[in-house]
Amino acid sequence: MTITAYPLVWPTLRPRTADWKVERSNFDRKRTLATARDMLINEVKLLRGAGLIISSNIPLRLDGLPRSGYAAPRDAGAAIYFKRDGQDMAFACDRWNRVEDNIYAIAKTIDALRSIARWGTGDMLKAAFTGFTALPAPIVAGMKRHWRDVLQFGNGAPTRESITSRYRILASTAHPDKGGSTADMAELNQARDDALKECT
Repeated sequence: MTITAYPLVWPTLRPRTADWKVERSNFDRKRTLATARDMLINEVKLLRGAGLIISSNIPLRLDGLPRSGYAAPRDAGAAIYFKRDGQDMAFACDRWNRVEDNIYAIAKTIDALRSIARWGTGDMLKAAFTGFTALPAPIVAGMKRHWRDVLQFGNGAPTRESITSRYRILASTAHPDKGGSTADMAELNQARDDALKECT
């Protein structure tokens, strides 16, 4: 799985929140995306994490910061990926209807987990982090992945335009000439075709 900051890459095998369960948070409505992001970066540093990638559906500027005046994405989920003690970690949240609230929720979760270590029960910290290990997708011979997994779509109803756009972005790395493989490209082509059939 290729992890990108944009568009959102949801952790493999992690269930998504149903659209009807996404709600407005009781967090501070004045919190900006920048303050939530900075808090998250600090929490990951305090956890001694490295190589942080914050993934969401907010387009980025060249310096990696969100574009000003961005339209709130339909899928407000956020996922983060980093390494801790040589192990790949993944946290994700899509319960709230604003990206900044989901990032803030991830930061507060990491803070809560760090408090386990502060109370001197480090062995419990390791056990707690087991559930956040980034697991690869299971590969079973002859088993076809659903087009939503291949194209990295959540639960929403994508349009033909969003399917084509996502396909082009993923094809830029899946194509054999771009570092991918024939199998990756074949799977991507099939996923696009399946998605377009379902969309009509």
